[in-house]
Amino acid sequence: MHGYDDVRTASRALATEAVHAGRDDLARQGLHAPPIDLSTTYPSYDSRGEAARIDAFATTGAEPDGPPVYGRLGNPTVARFETALARLEGTEAAVAFASGMAALTAVLLVRASMGLRHVVAVRPLYGCSDHLLTAGLLGSEVTWTDPAGIADALRPDTGLVMVESPANPTLAEVDLRAVAHACGSVPLLADNTFATPVLQRPAEHGARLVLHSATKYLGGHGDVMAGVVACDEEFAGRLRQIRFATGGVLHPLAGYLLLRGLSTLPVRVRAASETAAELARRLTADLRVSRVHYPRIGGAMIAFEVDGDPHEVIAGVRLITPAVSLGSVDTLIQHPASISHRIVDADDRRGAGVSDRLLRMSVGLEDVEDLWADLAGALGTAAHPPRGAGNCATSHNEPAAASRA
Repeated sequence: MHGYDDVRTASRALATEAVHAGRDDLARQGLHAPPIDLSTTYPSYDSRGEAARIDAFATTGAEPDGPPVYGRLGNPTVARFETALARLEGTEAAVAFASGMAALTAVLLVRASMGLRHVVAVRPLYGCSDHLLTAGLLGSEVTWTDPAGIADALRPDTGLVMVESPANPTLAEVDLRAVAHACGSVPLLADNTFATPVLQRPAEHGARLVLHSATKYLGGHGDVMAGVVACDEEFAGRLRQIRFATGGVLHPLAGYLLLRGLSTLPVRVRAASETAAELARRLTADLRVSRVHYPRIGGAMIAFEVDGDPHEVIAGVRLITPAVSLGSVDTLIQHPASISHRIVDADDRRGAGVSDRLLRMSVGLEDVEDLWADLAGALGTAAHPPRGAGNCATSHNEPAAASRA
């Protein structure tokens, strides 16, 4: 069901790909908007041919040639999104799932099926990713290390190295090329949810697998839940087999919304990043804020530590939405130690830089002055008396210039 893109697309700019990838066949069909195929099954009078196609899928995981067979093997609408995301990330293929955690689970199951259950990982990660690895729910074993210790942590049964950059929620960054080199022949999985392919393409730096919680920026409007792995075709085949066997399929309507979300992804990310960079500068100068984290790569995510009570900041916002998740058109704020990373052991959480005073903010598309007025007012409700001129600490990630977005 892939193959919508013409070979002439190889040199297209990312903004152009975002609009056209996965849609190149529409004009030839007399269509403008992509169709939504809601079928769960498809009629076929050629049962022998269908049996051969299913046998081929069982062997390689390649998408069956010809008409669709069954919704758990694949869907034409979802395939359009997968084609487009692969184009944006610069990989051979992409495989979509019902959530980001379903996507990560599929990756771990692929490696476990090969007897490679050991994972090397760098904190911080998204809290549920951390929990999935630490709890060993899939029979996996994890070794936590810093980037410099990856090579020494590898074992004969290591099936995966996992990093997230910029990381959730501290926005810490790693040198993906150096990490990929340290992995040797072990596949590197890079969670690119925060950066999106607008700001970085991990496959260009040696990552074999690129993970997205597509619920976030790829969808972009807070109304779809999905996950996707961009990778080479060989690994994609194994992921499709896991998806077929476990049933973690993406609904066609979600696939349609994600494809639509990709068309505005570069515009949304760059606009929100410009606002985020300005808010990071103002927070850095605010006496009520002790530390600001903003990545050198830029982006629309900010993390900051307050001198006062972070819960009062959450309670004090009126325009900004106090909610988990991120990447929507509206600005969201949450307290990681209470919600997104609550499931991580407290000592591990704090050791990864997730302090109890840390707040994470996903900047949307509102006017910067309106956002600052709301944020400044909320900080005022939680502030301690000033302790002196300027912030008592500065970020390890200096606020980037707006042009960096």
